[in-house]
Amino acid sequence: MSGADAMMRAQAAMLDRFCPMHVVIGPTGRVTGGGPTLARIVAPGAMIGARFLDLFELTRPRAVQDAAALRALDGARLRLRLRAHPRYALKGQICVLPPGDGGDGAGTMVVNLAFGIPVVDAVREFGLSGADFAVTDLATEMLYLLEAKTMAMEESRRLTRRLEDARRAAQEQALTDTLTGLRNRRAFDALLARAVEERGAFALLHLDLDFFKQVNDAHGHAAGDLVLRVAARRMLSVVRGHDVVARVGGDEFAVLLPGVDSTGAVDTVAGRLVAALEQPVSGGAQSFRISASVGATLSRDHPGRTADEVMDAADRALYAAKAAGRGCHRRHGAQEADPAMPAGTGADGGGTATAGPAVRDPETARDGGGAAMAGAEVRDPPDAGSARQAAGVQGVAMRSR
Repeated sequence: MSGADAMMRAQAAMLDRFCPMHVVIGPTGRVTGGGPTLARIVAPGAMIGARFLDLFELTRPRAVQDAAALRALDGARLRLRLRAHPRYALKGQICVLPPGDGGDGAGTMVVNLAFGIPVVDAVREFGLSGADFAVTDLATEMLYLLEAKTMAMEESRRLTRRLEDARRAAQEQALTDTLTGLRNRRAFDALLARAVEERGAFALLHLDLDFFKQVNDAHGHAAGDLVLRVAARRMLSVVRGHDVVARVGGDEFAVLLPGVDSTGAVDTVAGRLVAALEQPVSGGAQSFRISASVGATLSRDHPGRTADEVMDAADRALYAAKAAGRGCHRRHGAQEADPAMPAGTGADGGGTATAGPAVRDPETARDGGGAAMAGAEVRDPPDAGSARQAAGVQGVAMRSR
């Protein structure tokens, strides 16, 4: 090997190390050599011997068509694009070598290239690493900064997800009754207010567990808690998946039936709830019996009313069911009775005859006015609002029955 060949090899090795994305162009404009990183991107077999202008498109300066025009750019800064990968913009500088200075003759050129902003995408697509760039290339510093930023952002996203999960869990817990797993009073009030505001059809049932206090007093809170949990499961088994069952008091529950506008459907659901809750609750060697009183109302009977007023109507019907002997349900109507409901049909859904007049005041019911409680539907008198206020009946208050 001659001294000139050794020098050329040494210069090529130096270029490979210091300029891993360089390309050597012969006098005719064909590629005679290139750096290892550029070779990985273009592929060695496709690069050596190919016309430089067939591999790269000059975007600045333009109108470069041959090797002579390329040599005339000696020392110029170039903007290029790989024709095989046009989305990757490159920048570089061209240097024309003098004769006998590592080239094959006059006009040999060296173009040193570098990625611009798309370096991150290029690293990902071509599997590049820090070893593929010159030590002095600022791209490596940018890659380290981007990697650190990516890690920080990923950690921030993980933290945000954890905080969001915690927020949702806390919100869910704030809206859930911890003993039964049902919605609590706060959640139900919000759902009822939304249903009233949207003016859609719905039915509201207010339910109280009869004789629960006796179970709690005689057998302890553990037995009472068991009864509440079993009652919650049974109520959920009766209603539809999108219906809402909530525990709104110690032994009080509320059921919201979206889309229900039929007295028959309300009576059916209320009857099923009463029947389900009358079944004995087994607790080890003991068995506990309760029943349920249910007051129901339809949204169509309360046009323009507030959520509290609709709840108050269901509450008045609940008092009527209690006074009627418990273990039954009564339906409240602020307007005339549903014409579709046959005369003499009981609101408990069992076909019980109803001969007595409609109940007009829950105070009468609680005072033992049994004759008045024979009616299946509770109606408000014209001055019902003032009567309710005077009696202090609040449908949103918790009671112990």
